[in-house]
Amino acid sequence: MTQALIVIDVQNDFCPGGALAVPGGDEVVAPINALMKDFETVVLTQDWHPAGHSSFASSHPDMPPFGTIEMAYGTQVLWPDHCVQGSPGAAFHSDLDQRGDVIIRKGFRPSIDSYSGFFENDQKTPTGLEGYLRSRGISELTLVGLATDFCVAYSALDAAKLGFKVGVALAACRGIDLDGSLNRALAEMQAAGVDLQEG
Repeated sequence: MTQALIVIDVQNDFCPGGALAVPGGDEVVAPINALMKDFETVVLTQDWHPAGHSSFASSHPDMPPFGTIEMAYGTQVLWPDHCVQGSPGAAFHSDLDQRGDVIIRKGFRPSIDSYSGFFENDQKTPTGLEGYLRSRGISELTLVGLATDFCVAYSALDAAKLGFKVGVALAACRGIDLDGSLNRALAEMQAAGVDLQEG
């Protein structure tokens, strides 16, 4: 079997009531659990920030949440504190089937954020996901999870760049849509050859 399901960041802080809630974020859980039955290999990614992470607005007292700042690796959105290591908000949604083959944690380096499941935001520092998939002989990926326009899109674009055949099951994703980011992300994924699956 050369296919894997990559489940992106289905964590409490990205679900309703969480610190960085994605509208309808919890609605992805049931379709993801159903999809898992179709894949022999399932990978879960988990946002895993240390307290005081550089991407948190609280680490930049003069900056509001959702403002942007220039980091060494480029423009960074400043987020509310979220998915702090070991906190309830960083835990997977309790209804999510967590019997994945492996959990890839990202964003744990204090000075760099990580949207993609493959690389941190410098586009150079790998998470180890590519190596894991290659060692398993996997060449086709279906991505699901949160949020469509950030961590899902960045992961899909990186996967396509790395030569994987990539699909995104949109019914099992939800977006933040920050200043038109959802439409931009969908257009970028389409341009990169990602199969946007509506059904």
